[in-house]
Amino acid sequence: MKSLPRPGDWTVERVVPLMAGVMVLLSVGLTLVFSPWWLLLTGFVGANLLFYSAVGWCPASLIMEKAGLGRASCRIPPAGAHTS
Repeated sequence: MKSLPRPGDWTVERVVPLMAGVMVLLSVGLTLVFSPWWLLLTGFVGANLLFYSAVGWCPASLIMEKAGLGRASCRIPPAGAHTS
């Protein structure tokens, strides 16, 4: 089993869905305990996730970058390129 990522391994691309999941679970709990109006938070989080997947940024990702969280480097070298 792989170990948890070190703090330097956390990237915006990993933290955005993590934070969204936490917020959805929190809003569901608040809905059950207090009021169904908390489901608006779930809708807001879902809208931000759709926006993030479409354009590559959301308000939370901008804040994370300003706080010093890095972006993932997923670039694939072109075919025929040699890496040494």
